[in-house]
Amino acid sequence: MNAPAAERQDADRTLRLLVVEDSELDFELLLATLSREGLEIEARRVEERGQLIRALAEGRWDAVLSDHHLPKFSSSEALQVVRATGKVLPFIIVSGMIGEEAAVAAMRNGADDYLVKGRLARLAPALLNAMSAAEARRERLRGERALAASEARLRDLLSHLDSVVEEQRTAIAREIHDDIGGALTAVRLDLSWIERHGDDACAARARDASRTLLHAMQATQRIQRDLRPPVLDAGLVPSLRWLIEEFRRRTGLAARFSSNVESVSLEPERATTVYRTLQESLTNVAKHAEAKSVQVDLIFSGASLSLEIVDDGVGIGPRDTEKAGSYGLRGLAERAERAGGWIDVTPGRRGTCVLLSLPMSAENPIEQEARR
Repeated sequence: MNAPAAERQDADRTLRLLVVEDSELDFELLLATLSREGLEIEARRVEERGQLIRALAEGRWDAVLSDHHLPKFSSSEALQVVRATGKVLPFIIVSGMIGEEAAVAAMRNGADDYLVKGRLARLAPALLNAMSAAEARRERLRGERALAASEARLRDLLSHLDSVVEEQRTAIAREIHDDIGGALTAVRLDLSWIERHGDDACAARARDASRTLLHAMQATQRIQRDLRPPVLDAGLVPSLRWLIEEFRRRTGLAARFSSNVESVSLEPERATTVYRTLQESLTNVAKHAEAKSVQVDLIFSGASLSLEIVDDGVGIGPRDTEKAGSYGLRGLAERAERAGGWIDVTPGRRGTCVLLSLPMSAENPIEQEARR
């Protein structure tokens, strides 16, 4: 059977070995055994902790071979030193005095293999196998690091897109307020003048038009508030309370809000995450839950801020969050993750529970005022 490609490549190059051994004779025996197997070896012998630490820092090694018992050192201590470097290095114990229990413990602690000095026929294959396994671990770690870096870049991009979207919403809300809102107000004033100075027919038409215009102005104001959360102006707790009041007024459902804080100082991104989570959750309740009531709790525990929305509706199914139309819930989860938190959406005893948790940092303190 042919050796794996990685092992063949290792066998065709000079291998750099760091050997923890107090006996010069045993050191030479190890090198001779490997040389007889056709391996080119460059090796360095150390026998104390300090020597091992310096050697690991100074050189680039392919593997570490270690005796188990040394006058001032042991293989378990050597293994700790090697693993503390963070390097993925094969570590093989080669000893004439190691019991099965100690060998198993060493393997459990991260050693790749162990051999008895009187039976070194397996040394070369064991070394090549360990090196191949170490290279596979290094490849996996490189892949994990690349994936983590890619995910970090994606989070940064999505966070930037969120910021751009919020900026665009703010700009649109400002345009609605300054241009459309101003124009509607001017029309309302004109209609009011016609009601006062026109004949009865004109006044009646003006009153009808005023009522229609009032609905349009209220809709415009609602769109403005949806586009730009008032959290940026009024503060988080008042904004959540206002959102609950608006939901109660529009839907007629019983909606209760409680908070153990009155004043919350948050950076805009996190404050917007809390606001949008409640906004989307209430929209889902109104559209899908068939609920009669909603309970919203904002809780600050010192290390984290949590928002819990519980309704008494039909509940969410285990696969509902995976449906093609569930972009709102997925978007909230992604937004929470970018803010360093998480969202859990689960069926409760009755209805659905949405829980948002955001960790707090020293740069984002929450100030609590006593309720009066």
